[in-house]
Amino acid sequence: MKAKPPYIWDMNHAVYHAPYACHPDASRGRQHDEAESRTRTPYQRDRDRILHCGAFRRLKHKTQVFVAHVGDYYRTRLTHSLEVAQIGRSIARELGLDEELTETLSLAHDLGHTAFGHAGEDALDAAMQNFGGFDHNAQTLRIVTKLEKRYIPFDGLNMTWETLEGLVKHNGPLLHGDTTLDALPFALREHAAVQDLGLDTWPSLEAQVAALSDDIAYNNHDIDDSLRAGLITLDDLRQLPLTGEILEAIDKTHGKIDEKLVRHELVREMISLMIADLVAVVHAGLKQDKIESADDVRQLGRALAVFSPEMEAKHRAIKTFLHARVYRHHTVNGSMSKARRIMLDLFELYLAEPEVLPEDWRGAALDGDTTQAARIICDYMAGMTDRFAMEEHRRLFDISDTMI
Repeated sequence: MKAKPPYIWDMNHAVYHAPYACHPDASRGRQHDEAESRTRTPYQRDRDRILHCGAFRRLKHKTQVFVAHVGDYYRTRLTHSLEVAQIGRSIARELGLDEELTETLSLAHDLGHTAFGHAGEDALDAAMQNFGGFDHNAQTLRIVTKLEKRYIPFDGLNMTWETLEGLVKHNGPLLHGDTTLDALPFALREHAAVQDLGLDTWPSLEAQVAALSDDIAYNNHDIDDSLRAGLITLDDLRQLPLTGEILEAIDKTHGKIDEKLVRHELVREMISLMIADLVAVVHAGLKQDKIESADDVRQLGRALAVFSPEMEAKHRAIKTFLHARVYRHHTVNGSMSKARRIMLDLFELYLAEPEVLPEDWRGAALDGDTTQAARIICDYMAGMTDRFAMEEHRRLFDISDTMI
């Protein structure tokens, strides 16, 4: 058993943190000044604001891989985000990181996704090509800084600097090499004018852990959902390095058992092995690079939260398999083809006839120029659930439907 890293006792909030963690008391604060909570750390408060916001609730009816209405058991963006948060907290606790910040980033990372998964995002990005494009990570920032309207003194949720930093660059620095601010998505350029999120450095270890937790979660639940949907079989998975090893061990230990139990055991063991590998690699990296603070993490010049080369190869094999056998399966392709048409049809109609938008959105779309109207329409459509987008398309395009 590896020794735990050294911890620092946080007297104000009665929690342990490793020295390289993001400490709540050392937060760089919020864009808009607020009195601190008497009962919650800044990161707990961020998490709670995410849980209570409308964009988070709408994830319940947004596609992960399988369109949300096809079955109650398949993951949606909401259940995916909850699974990412569970995995992220487990890793954060093992590493002595701030669990609430890791949980916040895990819960919020998909807020900017459109209906219909990546097909919806691709369609909206294509529609917005002449108006600044669309990117779901940038849209997440736009939601938490502008679009959620729940507080009298400011728009957005007024997240801490550390949460905003983690949301925009959890996959690494955004300004590097020849990449300049002008090349970044609209929402990132817009926010950079009012707040510096250090776009040229790596994010906190909490953000890196949230990003890898996302990978762990979706690889595993996409296997689970694809088995349930009959798109792949356990025999298919026996041909892959990691899943094949696990299934062989299950067979040896339990013999012939119900396939549902095998599926659940496979997913549990995959998650456990990936977490254990990641934690071991991070511990080794912290020691090797003599990381002593959160800023050391940011200035290291590379990610600390990574898999070992052996696990990364197995992880990539799974992603390649899922891409070929699941994400490009004809049934999934058929649904996504319809989804793209729905999104493009709606965008074109709203842009040509903004008066059909709901009253809350219509005024701003009618008052501005075409670029401003397109961004407002994009914000409106990005918030749609699968179900609402389909109903709206039917209402506006089905001439056999009621006229009022």
